[in-house]
Amino acid sequence: MDKTVVIEPFDEHNRAVVSNGHPPDWVNPAPTGRYNLVVIGAGTAGLVTAAGAAGLGAKVALVEKHLMGGDCLNVGCVPSKALIRASRAFADVRDAGSIGCELAQAFRRFGSKVHLIEALGQILIREDRDAAVVIEKQFAREGIEFSCNHNVIRVEWRGAEKVVFTECDCHKGGLAVDAILVGVGRAPNVEGLNLEAAGVEYDKKAGVKVDDRLRTANPRIYAAGDICSAYKFTHTADAAARIVIQNALFVGRKKASALTIPWCTYTDPEIAHVGLYEKEAKEKGLEVDTFVQEFKDLDRAILDGESEGLIKVHVENGTDKILGATIVARHAGEMISELTLAMVGGLGLKTIAQTIHPYPTQAESIKRVADAYNRTRLTPFAKTALGSWLRWNR
Repeated sequence: MDKTVVIEPFDEHNRAVVSNGHPPDWVNPAPTGRYNLVVIGAGTAGLVTAAGAAGLGAKVALVEKHLMGGDCLNVGCVPSKALIRASRAFADVRDAGSIGCELAQAFRRFGSKVHLIEALGQILIREDRDAAVVIEKQFAREGIEFSCNHNVIRVEWRGAEKVVFTECDCHKGGLAVDAILVGVGRAPNVEGLNLEAAGVEYDKKAGVKVDDRLRTANPRIYAAGDICSAYKFTHTADAAARIVIQNALFVGRKKASALTIPWCTYTDPEIAHVGLYEKEAKEKGLEVDTFVQEFKDLDRAILDGESEGLIKVHVENGTDKILGATIVARHAGEMISELTLAMVGGLGLKTIAQTIHPYPTQAESIKRVADAYNRTRLTPFAKTALGSWLRWNR
C-alpha cells in the first residue's frame, strides 16, 4: 500500500478514515511462495473475493494502492448515504417537508439553493416515467429547480463565482453558482495496471472486457466490480466476486448474465427497481401486463404522510411470471428484495397473493398488486360458473 494516502480536506474526520483504511503502522508482508489467487484492488469485489477464497482455504494475496474498502466505503455510497440521512434529519427538525438527484436533494435540505441540469428529457432518465414524476414533484415542493433538455456548453470563472452556460433548442443562458457538482457517472480505473503486458483487453470507457464467466482475454485473469460491469453497484460487485471465486478456483460454470440485480436511487422517497422495465420487455418481444398500486390508497402510507409513492409490477401476458418491478417509497430499497427473491426463486404474483403481509405496512402494497393480478383470473366464464355454484348451494 502507498504510504502517502490522503483524502481532501485532510481534517480530523478524513484522518480517521485514512487511519482505519490504511493504518499508519502497517507493514506490507513479504511474499511467501506461490499463491492460489492474487487480488488487485481492495474495493467491494476485491475484498469479497479475497476473504471468500481465503475462507475456503486458498492462499491469497490482496494488493491495494490506496484505501481498503475502495470508493464505496471511503468516498462513495456509504458516506453519501450518511450525508443524505443527516440532511433528512435536518429537514425534519426544521419542519420542512442516481448521484446528482441524491446529492441535489441533500444539499437543498442543508439550505443550499440547488439547480439540477439534465441533458435528456427527464430527471432519472433510466427510471420509469411515473416514478420519475413522483421525484420531480417532490423536488419542486422542496424548492429544487431543474432544467431538462439542457446541455452544458462551457463554464467560466467570474471572480468568486462560476457561471454555467447551457443550451436548449438553440436558446442559450448562464447560471451563476458558488459550486458545481458533476454527477455524470464513473470511468473504470485501469491506469497503471499495464494490462497490455498481461494480455488483458480493455476499453478506457467500458473497462476490462470479460466473458459471461468474468474471464478476461487472458483466461487466468478474472475481473469483477466497476472495472468491468455495466451495473456499477456495490452489491453487484459482491455478487460478481462470488462468481469469480467459484470459476477461478473450482470447476465453476457460474454466469454473470444469470444474476437478477436490483438497485435503488436514494432520494426521498427512494426509487428501487429490479428486472425489466415495460419498454425493455416489449423490445424483447414480450407481451406485458402491468399492475400498479398507488400509495394514496394504502393505509400505512396515509398514516406516515408518505402517500406519493407507488409500486408497479410487470408480468408476462397471461401468466403471473414477474418480469420487473419499480417501487417509489421512503424505504423502497428495503421493499424491493421481496420481489427480487420472487424472481430468483421463480415465484409469481399468485404465490405472493397467498402470502400474509402484516397490516398496516407499506410492504402490503406488494400483496395489493398480487391481488390485482388474481382478480384478472376471474374471467366471465369463471364468474358465471361460480354464480351457478353459489345459487345451487343456497
